[in-house]
Amino acid sequence: MSIEIKSPTFPESVADGTIANWVKKEGEPVKQDEVIAEIETDKVVLEVVAPFDGVISKVLKPAGEIVLSAELIAEFDERDQSKTITAKDTLVDSDANKEKSIQPNEAKTKANGPAVKKLLKEHDLDEASIDGSGKDGRLTKADVVNHLDKSLEGKIETKITKDTHSAVPVSAASSSTDRFEERVPMSRLRSTIANRLLSVKQETAMLTTFNEVDLKPIKDLRAKYGEDFFAEHGVKLGFMGFFVLAAVQALKKFPVVNASIDGSDIVYHGYQDVGVAVSTERGLVVPVIRDADSLRIPDVEKSILDYSDKAKNGKLSIAEMQGGTFTISNGGVFGSLLSTPILNAPQTAILGMHTIQDRPVAIDGEVVIRPMMYLALSYDHRLLDGKEAVAFLITIKDQLESPEKLLLNL
Repeated sequence: MSIEIKSPTFPESVADGTIANWVKKEGEPVKQDEVIAEIETDKVVLEVVAPFDGVISKVLKPAGEIVLSAELIAEFDERDQSKTITAKDTLVDSDANKEKSIQPNEAKTKANGPAVKKLLKEHDLDEASIDGSGKDGRLTKADVVNHLDKSLEGKIETKITKDTHSAVPVSAASSSTDRFEERVPMSRLRSTIANRLLSVKQETAMLTTFNEVDLKPIKDLRAKYGEDFFAEHGVKLGFMGFFVLAAVQALKKFPVVNASIDGSDIVYHGYQDVGVAVSTERGLVVPVIRDADSLRIPDVEKSILDYSDKAKNGKLSIAEMQGGTFTISNGGVFGSLLSTPILNAPQTAILGMHTIQDRPVAIDGEVVIRPMMYLALSYDHRLLDGKEAVAFLITIKDQLESPEKLLLNL
C-alpha cells in the first residue's frame, strides 16, 4: 500500500524549510519510527520518521530543495519486512547463531548530524577513516574539515616531492594551482543568524557598558557545598544559575530592561523569561528558561543542562527558542576575556559573561588576587538610558558578589 510522506506542520513563525538530508534512499527498507529525512528550518532541524515498516518507493523532494509546511516529499510502500529479501541479505554469514558485532564507526553513522553527512557525501569520504571527537565517538564538522585539510596537505607534499626530484624547480606560480578553495551554500540557520545580526546593528541604537565582578564568594560556595548540591539535586552547581537569578532580581528592579519596542509602543513584560545562548555545530541557538523568577538555582541548572544536551543533539524545538525577555551569553567558555554581545531582537538588553581570570585588585586598601570576570551589557539606547543600564549592571554585580542576597531575594 502506497502512503504519502509529508513534511512536518511548521509553526506560524516558520515559512518553509530545506531538505537537509535523506537518511534513507529510494528502495531502502526502513523500520517504523526510523528517521528517513531531516528538514532544516531557520531555527531547528526537524526529523521525518517512517510511519510503518516498509520501503521509500519515490523521493519527490531531493536534498537541497525548499519545502512548505505539510508538503508531499516522498511516497512510501508499507511492507512486511520479515519476508523481504535484499541483496545485502545474501552476504550475511551462513552461521545463523553468529552474533553480528557493531563496529564503532557503524554506531557513529547513526549519530552524525546533517552537516557532517553532507560533507561526507560531497567529498565521497569513508567515515571509518576519520576519528570522531564528539560524544560517543561521533564525527563533528571540525573532524571532517581537519581530515580534508590533512588530505590536501598530503597531496601538496607528494607533488612537491615529485617535482623536487625533477630537473625543473617548482616555482611559486606553479604551486599556486594546488591552493584549495571550496564554495558551499550557507545553511539556513547561519543565514538567519547573519540577517538578524545585521538588522540589529542597522535598526537599533546599540551601546555597551562594562564592569567587572569578583566571583570569590560564589567560588567559595561551590567549593564548600558543590558535592552536597550534586548529591541532593543530581546536577553540578555551576555559575550560570547564579547569573540567571541575579539577572532576574535586577530585571525586577529595572522593568524597562525587561521591556521591548513594538513599533511606536513599549511592551512591559510582567514575567522574566531568560534566554541562555548555546553554541552548536550549526550555529548559536537561544533556548528560553520560562518564568525564571519562580525557579531556584537547582531548577535553573537542570534546565540549562537539559537545553544544552538537546542543542548538541539537534533536538531543541522551535517553541523552546521562541520569546524571551532577556538574554545571557557566555563567551567565557571559549576563553573570551572581553567582548560586545549583540542584542537578541526585539529584546532591550543582553548580558555577556566572560572567562574568569585571577587578577590583582585593590580591596580595603590592599592588593589581593581575586577570580575576576568582565561583564558586558549591550542595550538599545532608544529605550534604555545610560544611567539605567549602568545601574542595572551594577545590581547584577552586587548580587553576584553577595550571593546570600539571591537566596533572600534582596
